[in-house]
Amino acid sequence: MGTLLRKSSGGGVGGWRRARTRCALHHRRWTLAPAVPARRVLAMLLLAGTAAAGLLLLLLPALEHARRQPRRPLLCFQHQLYTYEDVERRSSRAARALARYAGLRRGQTVAVFLPNGPTYVWTWLALAKLGCAMACLNCNARGRALRHALAAAQAAVMLASPDLQAAIEEVLPALRQDGIRVFYLSDKSPTPGVEALGPSIEAASDDPLPAHHRADVTPNSKAIYIFTSGTTGLPKAAVITEKKLMLIANLPRLCGLRAEDVMYTVLPLYHSAALLIGLGGCLEVGATCVLRVKFSASQFWDDCRRYNVTVIQYVGELMRYLCNTPKRPGERDHSVRMAVGNGMRADVWKEFLQRFGPITIREFYGATEGNAGFINYTGKIGAVGRANTFLKILASFELIRYDVERDEPIRDERGFCIRVRPGEAGLLVIKITKTTPFHGYAGDPEKTEKKILRNVLVKDDAFFNSGDLLMMDHEKFLYFQDRVGDTFRWKGENVATTEVEAALAIVNFIQEVNVYGVSVPGCEGKCGMAAIRLKPGMSFEGESLYAHAKECLPSYATPRFVRLQDVLEITGTFKQRKGNLVKEGFDPNVIKDPLFFLDETKKSYVPLSHNIYKDILETRLKL
Repeated sequence: MGTLLRKSSGGGVGGWRRARTRCALHHRRWTLAPAVPARRVLAMLLLAGTAAAGLLLLLLPALEHARRQPRRPLLCFQHQLYTYEDVERRSSRAARALARYAGLRRGQTVAVFLPNGPTYVWTWLALAKLGCAMACLNCNARGRALRHALAAAQAAVMLASPDLQAAIEEVLPALRQDGIRVFYLSDKSPTPGVEALGPSIEAASDDPLPAHHRADVTPNSKAIYIFTSGTTGLPKAAVITEKKLMLIANLPRLCGLRAEDVMYTVLPLYHSAALLIGLGGCLEVGATCVLRVKFSASQFWDDCRRYNVTVIQYVGELMRYLCNTPKRPGERDHSVRMAVGNGMRADVWKEFLQRFGPITIREFYGATEGNAGFINYTGKIGAVGRANTFLKILASFELIRYDVERDEPIRDERGFCIRVRPGEAGLLVIKITKTTPFHGYAGDPEKTEKKILRNVLVKDDAFFNSGDLLMMDHEKFLYFQDRVGDTFRWKGENVATTEVEAALAIVNFIQEVNVYGVSVPGCEGKCGMAAIRLKPGMSFEGESLYAHAKECLPSYATPRFVRLQDVLEITGTFKQRKGNLVKEGFDPNVIKDPLFFLDETKKSYVPLSHNIYKDILETRLKL
C-alpha cells in the first residue's frame, strides 16, 4: 500500500420585553427526511446567481417570518424564548441606537466581540439593516491577535460584552490610537471612557428602518468577515458576500431542515458553522434555533429533550465526545431526527447511530473561505458528498496528485497538474469562475494569492487550493482524508494523521488522540508521534498500545513516540492544534509531560529516557 489514505472519514442587554421565562415547544413525531436530489441543489445555486441588486437576501426571509408568524419561536436560550417578532423589533431598536449614538453608516465594518447569546442575534440583524458588514471576532482572541483581526477587517467600531472586559482593556489604548471606537452592549459599562449602549437601545423606536440604509447593497457586497481559527499563526479574515451568505444559509434547507424544526447548536457564533448554517439556516426556513453558550457533552441530550430538539448541528470531534460519555438508560429517548455538520469520522458515525438511534446524518464539506462544497445527501457512512453532472457543471473541481514532503502539487512534463485515479487521495482544487468566485482574505493579499493555484490543467487557469486531501471511489463518493499540512511522509510513504487517529481512538484507555509528524536528526521526512489524553481512572498500557498499533497500522504509520497530556489543545470548532506539538518534538529536556518510545525489542512503548533520546540524536538507535 503506497499511502495510509483510505475511506474515513452571554452577555447582552437584559429585559427583553417580550421574552418568555420558559421554552414550551410542542413535541412532535418525525419521519426521516428524503434524499435531496441534485436538481434541487442546482435550482438553489441558479437562484443565488440571479439575486438582484439591493435585495435583502437573508434579511428578507427573516422579516417575512416576523410578519407572517410573529409569535413563532426563533431563539431559545437558557430559560428564555424569543419570537421572530421579538428579534425583529429588538434589532430595529438596536439599529437606530447604533446609527445615532455610535454613528454607524452604511458601508462601514463593525467588529462584534460577544459570546453566544441573544445579543449576538439582534446585533447581526441590526448591522445588516444598516448596511454594515460584521466582523465576527473570536472570543478567545487576545492582544496582538485581536488587534490584527480588527485591522484586517478595517473595523471602525467594536461592539463588545462586559464579559470580555479584561481582553478589551488590554488593547483599548491601542484601539483608541487606531481610531477604533468601542461600545459595550450592556446596561452599564465596567470600563471608564467606554459607553454602554443598553439604555439607548431600550429607549429607541422599534419601527422598521427605511430601506435607504441598504440601497447600495448588492449580492457581491461584503456582509460578514469570519476569522479562520487555524492551527497556527494569526487569524485570517475570510470574506463572506451577501450572495455567499444566502448560499450557506440555504445548506440546511437542502439537507432537509423544515420550518417546524427545532435546531440545536452549541458551536460559537463567531464561526460560520453556528452563525451561517445554524442560525442562518433557521432564519432562512423559519425554524427555531436553540442556542447554548458552549458545548457540554453531559448536558447535550438533556437539552435535546428539554427543548424537543429535532435537528442537531455538529462539527469536528463533537460527535466523538458524545460517544465517549458514560452510557445511560434512555439514550434513544429523544426527538432528534437529523444531524447536520462536517468532520465526523466513519467509525464515530457508526457508533453514534448504533448508540443514539437511526438519526439521518447530513455530512457536508466546505471551507469558510472556499468557493464550493459538497453535501452527502445519501447517508453513505464516511462520505462528504458525491460527484454528479450538475455539480461538475456549476463547480468544476479536481483531485490532483500532491507531494506532501515538498508541500506542492505534482506536475507533468508540460507543467500541468495530474488528476488522481479513483481510490487515490488527491488535493481538492475548485475552479475560480464567475459562478464560483474566491473572495479571499480581507487585508491580506499575500495569503489570498497563496490559496490560488494557477496553470492547473491549462495555461492561465486558476483554482482555489482547499489544502485538503480527498479521495473519490468508483461510485463517485468523496471522502475527506487529511489536511496537507497534517499529512507527513515517513519511510517513503504518506501518512494521514486522521487515519492513524481513527485507528488509535478505539483503544480502551484512550480518551483523545492527536497525531503529528516530528523531525528526527539523520532521517528523511517526519516520524509519527501521538499526543494522548487518557480516560479518567485509566493508565497508559505500553504493551497493549503496541499490540493494537501493530495489528491495525502499517509499520510506517505506527507512531514511534507517545506524549501523555491532561488536555489536548483545540480550536473553537474542535480542530486539534498541532503546531506547538510539532515544534516541541520529543525532547524530554523541553517536555514535562510523560513521553514514551516504541521499543521493538520489548514489544511495548517504554518511557523515553534521556539515554534513549541521546541515542536517537546520535543515530545509534535506528527508527
